[in-house]
Amino acid sequence: MRHVRTPAAPCPIYLFLVVGLAAGAACSPPAERQAGNVTAFEGARLISGDGGPAVEDAVFLVQGDRFTAAGRRGALPVPDDARRVDLTGKTVMPAMVDLHGHIGYQDVPAGSMSKQMYTRENLIDHLERLAYHGIAGVVSIADLVDRADLRGGRTGWGDVPMRLQGEIVPGAALFRTTGPGIAWPGSGAQGHPSRADVPYPVTTVDEARAAVEDYARLKPDFIKIWVDDREGRAKKLTPPIYRAIVEEASKRNIPVAAHNVTLADAKELVRAGVEGWTHVPVRGGDEVDDEILAMVRARVAENDRPRMWMTPGLRPAWMNAQGGGRPAWLDDPLLGETYPPQQNQEQLADELARLTPAQVEEARRALERDGRNAMRLRAAGIRVVVGTDTGQIRHRIGYFAHLELESLVAIGMTPAEALVAATRDAADIARMNTGLVAPGRSADFIVLDANPLENISNTRRIAGVYLRGRQVDRAGLLARWRSLGDRR
Repeated sequence: MRHVRTPAAPCPIYLFLVVGLAAGAACSPPAERQAGNVTAFEGARLISGDGGPAVEDAVFLVQGDRFTAAGRRGALPVPDDARRVDLTGKTVMPAMVDLHGHIGYQDVPAGSMSKQMYTRENLIDHLERLAYHGIAGVVSIADLVDRADLRGGRTGWGDVPMRLQGEIVPGAALFRTTGPGIAWPGSGAQGHPSRADVPYPVTTVDEARAAVEDYARLKPDFIKIWVDDREGRAKKLTPPIYRAIVEEASKRNIPVAAHNVTLADAKELVRAGVEGWTHVPVRGGDEVDDEILAMVRARVAENDRPRMWMTPGLRPAWMNAQGGGRPAWLDDPLLGETYPPQQNQEQLADELARLTPAQVEEARRALERDGRNAMRLRAAGIRVVVGTDTGQIRHRIGYFAHLELESLVAIGMTPAEALVAATRDAADIARMNTGLVAPGRSADFIVLDANPLENISNTRRIAGVYLRGRQVDRAGLLARWRSLGDRR
């Protein structure tokens, strides 16, 4: 992947994790970070984000916007002039990263979507909603940005996401964009007409090469492609076209991530060198076979673009498998804090209640089958990271990241593994300096009222969120959103 943004840690990460946490010592930060403006957070159960055991009665130090040290309370020296924050009885985990967002189009109070809503102000509102739920960064896909129309003209959609990318907005998640994406006309971004024409529309190899040439000027984190006939309603990118896309992108050192469905396409995409998948690579009724598993293992063994990843996106099936009634999470206060109750009732509760027993059973089977595919591909070498499709109608910005964790546990990951997928590993793929409580990392963390290692749903019991060392004003955000809802 390109555009590495992760600075060198001030000390070896393994020393911090193995010595600092397990033995109670801590890796010492540089001298300039030891003096003044240090805050010591004490007494919490600390989940570092690396998958290791939590540290009970921990202390961790923050100076400016970075973590500087962590260990057991009493074993880690705390500067005499440090400000102390008592977190006794709480659990702390790193803030999360959502690697599959579609933010900017949704008018949350009105429950609608449009290109007109795609403004800097609306994007920041969505980034604040993500921060409210403990998300430190998002990689957004199918963003509205000026591109070639491949007929000699341009769309004229402006550069809002490019200007916001990399900007640090206080109290908001970091924003990265993958630009508009590439698809056969009509087969790309779905869910609402406002997004349907956003990707480059390609039907030939020459158009594909021209699209990548124009795309590259955006310097995206990756190029997104859709390879999906939408259950026969559209055509999809052919193997020669998507091989050309990957070839041109590779020349420019830009990774490619795919949305595809079939086993046959998954194999071709692995052969072509695709690095990411924004859903389980094999789904829709197909089953992973030994050939594709061997292909994945070979790429890892041969160091041939081995950093493969997927955002399984199994939350919709997980939700529908609970249909025919009213799942308990529908009454979670956190869900009602950022979306109007009427929308939650009409778009979520009513739709789930209307599902027939046959539909619920089909969702259960799909979750089991696609989850099995995901776990087999994971074992072969494709990392699972969290991505939620957030930003579309019915896809709750921020909140659904927590339900995504529950869907990962439902397919067989442990709570600790699910947390790593949402923190360290998602941050690694996104090239964001977050996702771990470790020296040199951005001080992005969530304070919880309960332990998610015991029950993954406890990530929703948020007592506070800190981004870049500062507490997010969740009460102020909530008051503003409620005011906007009242006016509309």
